[in-house]
Amino acid sequence: MTDQVRQFTVDAEDDGIRLDRWFKRHLPDASFNAVSRWARTGQLRVDGKRATPGDRIEAGQQIRVPPADPITVAKTSAKPKKERPRLTEDQEAFADSLVIYRDKSALVLNKPPGLATQGGTKTTEHVDGLLDGLWFDGEQRPKLVHRLDKDTSGVLLVARSARAAAAFSKSFSSRTARKVYWAIIVGVPSIEDGMIDLPLAKQPGTGGEKMQVDEKEGAPARTRYRVIDRAGNSAAWVELQPYTGRTHQLRVHMAAIGHPIVGDGKYGGRDAFLTGTISRKMHLHARRLRVDSPEGGQVDVFADLPQHFVDTIANLGFTLEDGDALTLDETKFGDTAEGKKRAVAQKAKAARKERKGERRGRAAEKAERPASKGRSTGRGDAKPARPAAKGRSDARSTGKPTRPSTRGTTRGKPSAPARPKKT
Repeated sequence: MTDQVRQFTVDAEDDGIRLDRWFKRHLPDASFNAVSRWARTGQLRVDGKRATPGDRIEAGQQIRVPPADPITVAKTSAKPKKERPRLTEDQEAFADSLVIYRDKSALVLNKPPGLATQGGTKTTEHVDGLLDGLWFDGEQRPKLVHRLDKDTSGVLLVARSARAAAAFSKSFSSRTARKVYWAIIVGVPSIEDGMIDLPLAKQPGTGGEKMQVDEKEGAPARTRYRVIDRAGNSAAWVELQPYTGRTHQLRVHMAAIGHPIVGDGKYGGRDAFLTGTISRKMHLHARRLRVDSPEGGQVDVFADLPQHFVDTIANLGFTLEDGDALTLDETKFGDTAEGKKRAVAQKAKAARKERKGERRGRAAEKAERPASKGRSTGRGDAKPARPAAKGRSDARSTGKPTRPSTRGTTRGKPSAPARPKKT
């Protein structure tokens, strides 16, 4: 590490981020306490001016960083970072085969069932571990934006830069991204086009690995479903659109209404499996994703079904083209019962603001009028003030006389003695 003052130029990918976030990206060895100390002592500067960790930086600005802390350097050298294992040629080829769409900001993968999105306990093979093979011509390692369950297949979006990741994450958190799933479920819902509105919470005692419907403590969760086709009364092919992003939301919701997803033994138990030649694998597939692109326009991608899902479609006599024949549901949150209540409340709030603004406007207009002698009627004309009562002074500055007191003197005359009470 150098013992000289360091100068860095903010690049386009870091435009608009906080200064402390920039340090995490580019100088992770500098702790937050060290950055805060540099800021307090004036050693941290942006374009020559003192800066704080919370300041937003812009592309092209110069960041002045003091020499590295010797203690931090010693700790870092004592504990070198663990490098990710390099991918084999087969792993790189497999990662490349997953890509179904690529542009400057995004990669879209068709994740196969059985492959985890991220690593965990005893999980060594996952999508995140394959991203080192998907740099292509990019300058940064691709970043995951959202996740799919291990046994769920289909569209998975990966950002190619930190800036793109922030933009895509905002789309997911604000629910402007639209996701369409296909599923084969057990039985046929009595309502073919409906909205499931059941709050979800982690099931106690499962370590957060399982969710449940919880009307009291659960977070709001809504799922739109539409029946595409049915195989008698034994199974149905449905389209699912999540309007919230709770863990295992689609799986829990379908099981809660009595129609678990085929192959989902975790939430459907034995009832989640069909007899005959139908695969016991999970029949839940992220078919389509539409999201706004940081480069303008939209990313709108379809992912082909895995083979076991294709075989089930054929075995149940369904026609694959019928699924895509449904138009993308454009229902917004405001079309739900909760949304309508919120819309009414917002309208009432806007009306109150408008009335408040009118009152302020009248008050300001009144304050701008020249003061008139005597009492103001509020109509723009002034009337002469009444003469003050004899024997007392009017303490008010408006010129309006006060009502005479019933105690002491009235109009300068002594008050009459009080009458004795009858006994």
